[in-house]
Amino acid sequence: MTQTVAAPAPSRRPIGDLAFEILATAAGVLVLALLGAIIVSLFIGGLPAFRQFGVGFLTSADWDPVQQVFGAVVPIYGTIITSILALLMAVPVAFGIAFWLTELAPTWLRRPVGTAVELLAAVPSIIYGMWGFFIIVPFMGDYIQPVLIDWLGDLPLIGFLFQGPPFGTGIFTAALILAVMVIPFIAATMRDVFQTVPPVFKESAYGLGCTTWEVMRSIVIPYTSTSVVGGIMLGLGRALGETMAVTFVIGNTNRISTSLFGPGNTIASLVALEFPESPAGSLKLASLLALGFLLFVISFIVLAISRLLLRKGKVA
Repeated sequence: MTQTVAAPAPSRRPIGDLAFEILATAAGVLVLALLGAIIVSLFIGGLPAFRQFGVGFLTSADWDPVQQVFGAVVPIYGTIITSILALLMAVPVAFGIAFWLTELAPTWLRRPVGTAVELLAAVPSIIYGMWGFFIIVPFMGDYIQPVLIDWLGDLPLIGFLFQGPPFGTGIFTAALILAVMVIPFIAATMRDVFQTVPPVFKESAYGLGCTTWEVMRSIVIPYTSTSVVGGIMLGLGRALGETMAVTFVIGNTNRISTSLFGPGNTIASLVALEFPESPAGSLKLASLLALGFLLFVISFIVLAISRLLLRKGKVA
């Protein structure tokens, strides 16, 4: 006579675990909801400008509140140029910092210097802006820009980039301030990914007689190249959205200057300056919200690419 064995009763999950799962899920959904709400609100707010100007909003360089004519070319140009110049200046310095911290610095000095680099990222942008306006701008106008104008202003092909009056403010100064601001982010990322290289790889290279630079060039950089690019993209995303520091030093003129020393505008600086003077429901306010939407889209794309590259680097 066979005896039937009853199946064990399903165990009930503790209430605490279930509550934690619900709260964690709600937090994740809340992030997506906030992101979507920001995008939708900016798009709806800027919809009158898109309807009024159409594609011309993206191709026009006019910004005339009196005639109610607005275009996004100048701030988009300023945003992209200052961010690219900032990366050109920041990446070599950040690489040098990360290289020194991981390969050359004494062990007792790595932690304090690494902490100092990370603390630079915590400095408020308004402080960078004030420092740039009161220290960097006079220094650039008195010493750096006049020398570059004299040496490079008359060169063929690139001379136009270094012409104009040396006021100290302008696109180049804004890019310099941005470079100082993004160096901590890029350097910290590079340092962390350089430390993920298996020691056996580097020890084998040293055993074959490679120098420190040869190990970095042939072992460390190829192993971490994807993650390094992701870190640089994170720095680019930081530079694209900077507001106050750039507003202090860029000159805030709504025109495209061929000279790096000429004044300009970025999307963030233009919005910061014009938003308080924009009446509710006006076409000007809609244009500013449309600019905010464009900046959000650009920054989102850059950060999404950086996260994708970092994820691939971890998988590799």
